[in-house]
Amino acid sequence: MSGTGTDSTASTAPAASTVHRIDTTRPHPARMYDWLLGGKDNYPVDEELGRQLLRLQPEIKQFARHNRGFMRRAVRHLADQGIRQFLDIGSGIPTEPNLHQIAQAAAPDARVVYVDNDPIVLAHSGALLRGTPEGVTRYIDADVREPDALLELAAETLDFTRPVALSLVALTHFLPDGDRVHELVGHYVRALAPGSHLVLSQATGDFDPETVAEGVAAYAARGATFVPRTHAEVARFFEGLELLDPGVVPLGDWRPHPGAAPVPAGAGPVPIYAGVARKP
Repeated sequence: MSGTGTDSTASTAPAASTVHRIDTTRPHPARMYDWLLGGKDNYPVDEELGRQLLRLQPEIKQFARHNRGFMRRAVRHLADQGIRQFLDIGSGIPTEPNLHQIAQAAAPDARVVYVDNDPIVLAHSGALLRGTPEGVTRYIDADVREPDALLELAAETLDFTRPVALSLVALTHFLPDGDRVHELVGHYVRALAPGSHLVLSQATGDFDPETVAEGVAAYAARGATFVPRTHAEVARFFEGLELLDPGVVPLGDWRPHPGAAPVPAGAGPVPIYAGVARKP
């Protein structure tokens, strides 16, 4: 592991060296999420698809904010329970407060590793490294579909013999079934020590299958992947783990704070399942 303090070596290459890797012909999940959250680090192709999805589901921006709220509640809960290591795969473009800010506000010595493989995220990775002097924050450029390589890099900062919170928030619905997504998540969970936790959210078509199917088609028309999954398929990610109450639920129902923004009137449940589970 690296020493204490912010790991300034994690910024890797400067933004200019990544320009040729940026694909502006297809929407990218990190840039799409940025657009939905009101950010400016996206391209016309991302906004075009975002506006199409907004026409299909007018509440989609609120759903994105609810997803961020779930992450923050889950991370704060785990930090309060003594978890001091966090691995956030599919971290996306920095949006404050980010995961390390939540974790280190509760536990200044928390160690956080962010992972993504989009050059836009890499270009902004410096914003992910501004943690507490007592803790460590690091960004690594790696592909979730290459778990051994990713875990090897993460192990330079995290001690996998001790509990780690693995965050896969709004990630798995961008992985096709052909990638054996459940086996992939299981590979990561097997690398975790007892007492570790899995934090996961995943889009579903259970509540409005017609609208979600149109959204899947809109992604496919632009060469992008979006795979909604049923409650049973999402629950399968947590097999062998001890689910925290209230289980796998629409993310607006996962331990909402008093006074939290409600789900938009008439929208029904947020079409994203969420859950947190402990490895025994």
